Amino acid sequence: MDDIPLGVLFGALIFLIILSAFFSGSETGLMTLNRYRLRHLARTRHAGARRAQKLLERPDRLIGLILLGNNFANILASSLTTIIALRLGGETAIAIGAGLLTLVILIFAEVTPKTLAALHPERVAFPAAIIYGPLLWALNPLVWVVNTIAKALLKSLGIRQDDSSSDALSQEELRTVVLEAGAMIPKRHQDMLLNIIDLEKVTVEDIMVPRKEITGIDLHDSWDTILRQITISQYTRLPVFRDSIDNVIGFVHIRKVLPLLMDDKLDQETLEGLIKEPLFIPENTPLNRQLLSFQRERRRIGLVVDEYGDIQGLATLEDILEEVVGEFTTDPSASIRDYTQEEDGSFLVNGSASVRELNRSLNMELPIDGPKTLNGMVLEYLEDIPRPGTSLLLSGYPVDIVQTRGNLVKTLRVHTAQRRSVPPTE
Repeated sequence: MDDIPLGVLFGALIFLIILSAFFSGSETGLMTLNRYRLRHLARTRHAGARRAQKLLERPDRLIGLILLGNNFANILASSLTTIIALRLGGETAIAIGAGLLTLVILIFAEVTPKTLAALHPERVAFPAAIIYGPLLWALNPLVWVVNTIAKALLKSLGIRQDDSSSDALSQEELRTVVLEAGAMIPKRHQDMLLNIIDLEKVTVEDIMVPRKEITGIDLHDSWDTILRQITISQYTRLPVFRDSIDNVIGFVHIRKVLPLLMDDKLDQETLEGLIKEPLFIPENTPLNRQLLSFQRERRRIGLVVDEYGDIQGLATLEDILEEVVGEFTTDPSASIRDYTQEEDGSFLVNGSASVRELNRSLNMELPIDGPKTLNGMVLEYLEDIPRPGTSLLLSGYPVDIVQTRGNLVKTLRVHTAQRRSVPPTE
């Protein structure tokens, strides 16, 4: 080594430091690649992404190769520094050389390349994958030996590779991914994705039309009454029953009835022949499951029943879809809003208004794990039928009772802008 010029030794040292920086930076770049973006790019036949994906299929081999190269470069650089220090200043210069080399490697071969790779992983990882492919093939026996010994040590500690966590995302993790997408996904589409994720948390009971609001055809009515109801119906499908909805027979499609009515061929017997048997839905059925059920049964409407089989309401395919995309119905009755805004900023709200709909429309934060309507929340809170003029604090929102009718609250005034903090319950 004494015959090698100092210039050559310094050049070799610089090369080894650059080599160490390459291994350090490429390791960080490859390991911080977004796996989902990588798969997408690989599917689009991006050459760099496909090479990187192939390397990451066996991360133990890749890490073994990188550590072999990195340690080789650092140890050889340390040896060269010792030789250079001896030739320049004797044994006293070895400590100085070791300190300087540590500082240089830390700055130029560790912190800087790893920071760059963490900020721009694809720019570092994809070119590095070109080198690692043939390098892994050439050093495969040595890498295999190192990994075999490492696996044996891990196995002796009771750790197996099968214990590693999967790349699959949980529901909450997927929600976080959507929320952090930011400007990459339009706000409207982001809301729709979140609604799809939350679909299994919502049941048909949350979105059903309440029993008392169901309109249908009573076969015990006079024929003139039935014809009038068919001609003025706002709905495409109507339940058909005798006396009450508890004696439901099925559903009739108005579009099949009107042609017969126009041709004067409709009578009660013909009407009953057009009735399709009803679909009954347990009230606690999650919306994602019911959506699949509607698709499987090729149905668009069903009656919601409780655990005793009593009819509680009516659910439609459109109601479920609106949970995902928001309201889009052209139903005339849907244009009648459950609230109106006053000049002072408060809202006059119908007691039958859905808690979920108020949260969505007025940006409120009412609890949805209890009563489904505002009237139900007030009655549960007061445990009594309030008189007009009664004021209360409902989940922090000041609420005034404006009108009651019988055993329900008809109209309320909600001051959404004056919400107060509510102390946590013990």
